[in-house]
Amino acid sequence: MTPYFRRSTHLLAVLGLLSVSIPAAAQDIAAAEALFERGLADMQAGRYETGCKALAESERIDPQPGTLFTLASCEAQWGHVATAAAHFKDYLARFDRLTPAEQARQGIRPSLSKQELERLAPRVPKLALSLPPGATAGTVVTRDGVELGEAALGLALPVDPGEHRISIQTPGSPVREQRITIAEGETKQLTLGLSETPAPAPPRPPPPSPLPAGPEAAPAPAGPDTPAGPGGRRTAMVVAGGLGAAGLALGGITGALVLGKKGTIDEHCGSGIHAADPKACDTTGRDAGNSANTLATVSTIGFAVGLAGAGTALVLFLTEPKTAPQAVTASPRWISAGVLEAGPEGAVFGARGRF
Repeated sequence: MTPYFRRSTHLLAVLGLLSVSIPAAAQDIAAAEALFERGLADMQAGRYETGCKALAESERIDPQPGTLFTLASCEAQWGHVATAAAHFKDYLARFDRLTPAEQARQGIRPSLSKQELERLAPRVPKLALSLPPGATAGTVVTRDGVELGEAALGLALPVDPGEHRISIQTPGSPVREQRITIAEGETKQLTLGLSETPAPAPPRPPPPSPLPAGPEAAPAPAGPDTPAGPGGRRTAMVVAGGLGAAGLALGGITGALVLGKKGTIDEHCGSGIHAADPKACDTTGRDAGNSANTLATVSTIGFAVGLAGAGTALVLFLTEPKTAPQAVTASPRWISAGVLEAGPEGAVFGARGRF
């Protein structure tokens, strides 16, 4: 007998006879049977998300030892090691309450459950959530939508590996939420913050100090073949060159960030989350993929702008009319391209100078 078999055919026949007197219960049992068959088929095909949900619903409608054992096996194969271990413990506790005849029909399930518990125990992560000293009375903490009582705070509780949503709300304040990720076998302790004070932005770098001005030289008199100043052409060349440098810097930085996102995608998609579909991702993987697409677009635009600016500056320089050297003025020209401003929400790239 396969360990996933839910109940004996004899019991199904008895339930069929009782359907005349208790049709509602029979309908529920039939629904539970259909959900069990669907869940078992999905689990064996590697579709653990739909399979485990169908088995859980079958167990809720009509609790059976075989359904509980199969649900625990599904969660274990899905990578939900803490949930699987809890279900195997519940199965063994329920097995102890069965009659000897009912226990005999369970076959090898009890021994398999004990083996699975020994295998899963070292892989179960543990997460301890605490409030800081002086936290307001009545502060509510939830983990994945489930409220944690005061006695649960500070204890390292078993959780499934992956991402978890933590929220905290003090009386009269809005809910504040954060997400954390925990790996198999890891133990984390997290003290929850009660405020959302943003980190101070780093100070802006001071502008380059101008060179000390010397005695101002008298301007050379303008003649018929001597231009009076650099004119708009030189200004356009300097601006185009600065924007070109800023564009190339932006393209390079965002390109490097795209490469950084690849590691996160590998860890949270496909085999990284034990999924059969290589394109399947958890929330962190999907966020990393979306961010990588956006950064790749910005990188492409940055390189395009940088190349266009650099090319324009080069053309202006090569086609500039040759003029006689002019006297040095007291205020030298300069330009700086790169990061103009940085902060926790992003950075501003561009060029600045004097010309």
